[in-house]
Amino acid sequence: MDSRAERRLQTVRNHLINATVVNDQPPVLRPCPTVGEFFSDQGYSVVLPEKLETGKWNVYRNRRSPLKLVSRFADRPQIATLHDNFVHAIETFGDYKYLGTRVREDGTVGEYKWMTYGEAGAARSAIGSGLGSCVGLYFVNRPEWLIVDHACSAYSFISVPLYDTLGPDAVRYIVNHAAIQAIFCVPETLDILLKSLSEIPSVHLIVVVGGVDGQMPSLPLTTGVKIISYSKLYSEGLNNIQPFCAPTSDDVCTICYTSGTTGTPKGVVLSHGNLIANVAGTSLGPKLYPSDIYISYLPLAHIYERVNQILVVHSGGASGFYQGDNMKLLDDMAVLKPTIFCSVPRLYNRIYAGIMNDVKTSGVFNAAYKSEKQAIINGNKSSATWDKLVFNKIKEKLGGRVRYMISGASPLSPEVMDFLRVCFGCIVVEGYGMTESSCTISVMDETDILSGHVGAPNPACEIKLVDVPEMNYTSKDQPHPRGEICLRGPIVFQGYYKDDVNTKEVIDDDGWLHTGDIGLWSPGGRLKIIDRKKNIFKLAQGEYVAPEKIENVYAKCKFIAQCFIYGDSLYSSLVAIVAVDIDVLKAWAAAEGIKYEDLKQLCVDPRTKAAVLANMDSIAREAGLKGFEFAKAVTLVFEQFTLENGLLTPTFKIKRPQAKSYFAKEIADMYTELLAFEVSSQILL
Repeated sequence: MDSRAERRLQTVRNHLINATVVNDQPPVLRPCPTVGEFFSDQGYSVVLPEKLETGKWNVYRNRRSPLKLVSRFADRPQIATLHDNFVHAIETFGDYKYLGTRVREDGTVGEYKWMTYGEAGAARSAIGSGLGSCVGLYFVNRPEWLIVDHACSAYSFISVPLYDTLGPDAVRYIVNHAAIQAIFCVPETLDILLKSLSEIPSVHLIVVVGGVDGQMPSLPLTTGVKIISYSKLYSEGLNNIQPFCAPTSDDVCTICYTSGTTGTPKGVVLSHGNLIANVAGTSLGPKLYPSDIYISYLPLAHIYERVNQILVVHSGGASGFYQGDNMKLLDDMAVLKPTIFCSVPRLYNRIYAGIMNDVKTSGVFNAAYKSEKQAIINGNKSSATWDKLVFNKIKEKLGGRVRYMISGASPLSPEVMDFLRVCFGCIVVEGYGMTESSCTISVMDETDILSGHVGAPNPACEIKLVDVPEMNYTSKDQPHPRGEICLRGPIVFQGYYKDDVNTKEVIDDDGWLHTGDIGLWSPGGRLKIIDRKKNIFKLAQGEYVAPEKIENVYAKCKFIAQCFIYGDSLYSSLVAIVAVDIDVLKAWAAAEGIKYEDLKQLCVDPRTKAAVLANMDSIAREAGLKGFEFAKAVTLVFEQFTLENGLLTPTFKIKRPQAKSYFAKEIADMYTELLAFEVSSQILL
């Protein structure tokens, strides 16, 4: 560090050294003319001392708001709740299009038909006037989902998303745990609810979205449950409009239940203030405009899509909904022509693989790609010639107008991110978050062209890395500090519903939320995710996986002596390393008439692998594993996992980091095989 920079650093230290960060309050600084100059030299994050008594400089904040954590929108500080946000949108953008769908009443599709902000506001009032207390939403994305959610905010009801990927048992658990009184569903999910009525006694009203008046099931009065269509509830509410019961920022807005991979689902309690703070912090990035169009297909039951919709409302943009079928998403985008596209690595990986498969022999594409990538690095504009010859055709796959892409839920590979930037010629950023943080914890700056990280802290929180000595991660590691990612600020959730024990496990006495993710600080104050503190990980679609649970299931397979399940967050599937039961395998080979010279040859025989995988699939189905918990590829080994080869602990548990390293080539080969299979099966674009 040169002497000039050192003097600036010392000046800041002199002003901050006596400051204490408490909860979400910023350190108190005396006026210092060089503070801004110092901050601007530090990249995307700034570093502050944690506490007076320690003086450790390990708390990072976003450079856009270093002295105060964001809790409200800079342009509309009076917006404190989701209700305020929607009222602002109606007053400002009342005649602008807001919610769009293609599906007509007769089931056919055509151009998008739009509802304005003003019309959505009237529907919100009508629906809200006929509701009360805790409301469940049990259907996929469509305008009614957001209207019901707006109604809950306007009348201070708590919304609880339900989604069928959790399974009927989990849905019943959530309904009872949250004491849901009214559930909005569609005919498909109505059937599931009717089978469970006796097990969900808190429910008194079921509203069927898309249901036909006069065709609703009739239930005995003794059930105490009323079933009506959405349209009838709308009509009844319209004839009896009730005044709003506006919430405060501290009031509970929603309870979002996690997938509960390691047990029963946990209800994440989020206040209006939590969500407004998160979106307000995120909004300091690229600006959205009323002319922007967003494609809504990510599950609204997940916090990622929920927060995206709040930001769209604040900017007065439009949300067009997909038909409900992922296989028709590209067709929907071709008609909608969105400008904003939020997705997950699973889809981006498919876009990448599909296009690369189409152009792998194209010398023109390779020349164009190389040229455009260098232009991005140099900060130059894209070439109109290359756009015309190559990239405009690729852009049309997503409608041709996307100007801003966001990736979340799990890490996106640097190779794929660079590819998206080059081929689609737009801003591409990656973010990191979780339900407990109201969504975004960190996000890349739109000016940052370096890939392979998740950016700087959301301006609405501060982040520090806490030592994890048992994994050899410390904040003193060189050249990059490492540790468990912890955050604090107005985006931290209120706690798990009716679960103080688990709440205290993740939020410490100083208000820090412990994520369980391991990160490191790379140059420029960029955060990078490198590991998980516990043996739980995310797949590319954002689903959490507990490998030990799956391994215990597969232990029942006749061929398996030991099993190591691995999942990479850059991919959507699990793979398995199986140490075979040699006696069973030999007996099977003899019965099948399979000849082999040695066990290694038998293990790599495609017939053997197919038989083992089929047996594993059968056991997984019997155990009720979810689709994403099935191993999609397997490598068979005859060598057992032992203490001697370093793959087992003294208590005979698998050493996961060591196993990952030991079988690195086999794992890489399986993922290559799976990707090739997806391309050849035309699952990709």
